[in-house]
Amino acid sequence: MALYFRKKVLLAAIEASYGLDEVPTGAANAMLASEISINPMEGSDLERGHDTPFLGASGTIPTDLHATMTFRVELAGSGTAGTAPAWGPLLRACGVAETLNASTSVIYNPISGGFESATIYLNIDGTLYALVGARGDCNITVNASAIPQLEFTFTGLWVKPVAAALPSADYSAFLKPLAGSKANTPTFTIGGTNHVMRNFRLGLGNDVQGRFLIGPDAEQIVIVDRSDMVETQIEAVALATLDPFALARDQETVAIALAHGKTAGNIATIDVPQAQMQRPSGLTEGQGIKEWSLNLVPLPDAGNDQWTLTLT
Repeated sequence: MALYFRKKVLLAAIEASYGLDEVPTGAANAMLASEISINPMEGSDLERGHDTPFLGASGTIPTDLHATMTFRVELAGSGTAGTAPAWGPLLRACGVAETLNASTSVIYNPISGGFESATIYLNIDGTLYALVGARGDCNITVNASAIPQLEFTFTGLWVKPVAAALPSADYSAFLKPLAGSKANTPTFTIGGTNHVMRNFRLGLGNDVQGRFLIGPDAEQIVIVDRSDMVETQIEAVALATLDPFALARDQETVAIALAHGKTAGNIATIDVPQAQMQRPSGLTEGQGIKEWSLNLVPLPDAGNDQWTLTLT
């Protein structure tokens, strides 16, 4: 009987101990995601390379086994200020801290140690693919006339796929998102000045690597570095209002603020206090209007404060 690729259930939970399977369930840990893709058995193949009196292959040995997965989750809050969204564990497994302020806000910011990890299950029509000890990277996108997204890439230690019944999934914790628009995205500023924006991306820039050595706890997926980046395309303005060329030349920084959402419990605000302008790579146009594609590097001040994502 054919197995349907469309029939998928994605589950994820933070691990209490690195690499310990948290056994996520459809009732508590279902993730409403799209564009799910998995490479279930990545690694290397070592050639045995025997010298023999006859021609022919001598076989290989698979090593450094791991799995990778990509998918998107809609950027929306929990519906209650101070309550973490259902996708919170995914962002936490990308080297990000989650701070809950009761009845007020949930704040996410990058960290430089003590990284959490996740167990991620993907069941495709009765076959269970599992990643344990998973850590990842994320891009946060807010574009005009599009659904804001969290775009995840995860790497996890390999687990042999097994047959398992497709679980029921409870997606009730996921709110309907709002498309990026003038009404739904009331704030976008660079240097404290409002700008007309076409697209925006905050990339965490995590360097995620597999570490496969010998000894206790010697096999891990680790985050070894980070290089955050903001990419945005805005309507060009008079240089007296914003001069990206002078800012790049002088290595100047500007603050970036973006707020999306209209109702309490479903407002997401991205703040980048000091972003260094990079050299504009060129000019572009949209509908005959001159636009700038800008790249900016979020810079830390005290550390781990180069950006925040606040849900209120």
